[in-house]
Amino acid sequence: MGTSDQIIMACCCDIAGQVRGKGFPESDLPNRLKRGIGWTPTNVMITCFDVIAESPFGALGDLALIPDPNATYVVRDAVGEPVEHVMLGDIVTLDGDPWTCCTRSILKQALRRLDDVAGLNVTAAFEHEFQVLGGDAGDAGGTGTAYSLAGARSGAAMGRRIFKLMARNNLRPDTFMKEFGADQFEVTMKPSSGLGAADQAVILRELVRVAAMEEGRRATFTPIRDPAGVGNGVHVHISLNDSAGKPVTHDPDSDTGLSEVAASFAAGITTFLPSILALLAPSAISSLRLTPHRWSAAYNNLGLRDREASVRICPVTTLDPLDIAKQFNLEVRACDAAASPYLQLAAIIHAGTEGIVRGLAAPPVTEADLSVMAAEELARMGIERLPTSLGAALDAMAAEPAITSWFGAEFAAVYQAHKRGELAVLDGLSPGEQCARYLAVY
Repeated sequence: MGTSDQIIMACCCDIAGQVRGKGFPESDLPNRLKRGIGWTPTNVMITCFDVIAESPFGALGDLALIPDPNATYVVRDAVGEPVEHVMLGDIVTLDGDPWTCCTRSILKQALRRLDDVAGLNVTAAFEHEFQVLGGDAGDAGGTGTAYSLAGARSGAAMGRRIFKLMARNNLRPDTFMKEFGADQFEVTMKPSSGLGAADQAVILRELVRVAAMEEGRRATFTPIRDPAGVGNGVHVHISLNDSAGKPVTHDPDSDTGLSEVAASFAAGITTFLPSILALLAPSAISSLRLTPHRWSAAYNNLGLRDREASVRICPVTTLDPLDIAKQFNLEVRACDAAASPYLQLAAIIHAGTEGIVRGLAAPPVTEADLSVMAAEELARMGIERLPTSLGAALDAMAAEPAITSWFGAEFAAVYQAHKRGELAVLDGLSPGEQCARYLAVY
């Protein structure tokens, strides 16, 4: 990096899924790596609408945000413009201990728990759907461009910018495509280690926003733009490895292809999915997307090659020279970009680890339209409808004792207060008006 006038932004991705931070001169980096930048506990209560929810901290307290040199990115590097450096980091107490409400530290704790319990680590990848606004290159939907070359062409320049920015930051691009919805695209990246995957998911959203901005457009990751339209999801792919790095998710002799430990991990996710939904898809409009027949997730089921399953056993191909065990993974589909990737991955890992701890058997694998099945049959299979509002999801979270044991009592209470404060901002608004508020934010 250069010398004099460069600013480095030390950032975190908070409960609202927003990237917040402070800048400092590049020349001060050695000091900042040791003592960080000052941070305020009540910052955690800033909702996505920039309204501070009722805070247990008030104006009291001080923290430090310590940038991580292993999470350093160049978000923008335009010719003739100052370089935009971002360093993600951890929020700590003034004694250097991880703060209980630091989302990145929460993920680290979940990863340690999985290692302590089962000697396993995770490989993960995030898929992002988004839509672009403005400019002349888009489509209004219903114009024959879904998944098409013509549709991809409308976003080709932006896609090239995204891939260039990803490569610049050592994010390995996987695919870019025109999605089904109006002006909707999807960008995916190749798998990485647990913490690295979440760091990269945070940065990828910023890279997409920059690429769209440089095309004179604006990218939005809002869970859904219009109650009658399609939604923008985040799909989290996850696989398990032992301490030597050997993939352990797959067992070729099992009926589902899942190993015994992966089956318990999957069972943990589906069992606790209603209780962690408020961490995975945490906006007031997320439930509009999580309904049957939207190619989304509406039940806490494990599905095989089913894109309406909340947890999907992903297909593998023998045509790929990559070993099947390395390909084999679970896809958690009940997520969106109103959430922090750190909290999404932490919740999934904690739930899966709990399944291992309890020795849960693999849930039944569904290959049917659950919305037309009798309630008695669903209950027999241990399948239930996911909470249909953020309020109901928060209630389910509060009612599950495991949440407090995983995340700690302080974080659980703070999260509830933050999200209840977010709901209060939307009180009295119609679904369409709520969508407009979130569109302006994400």
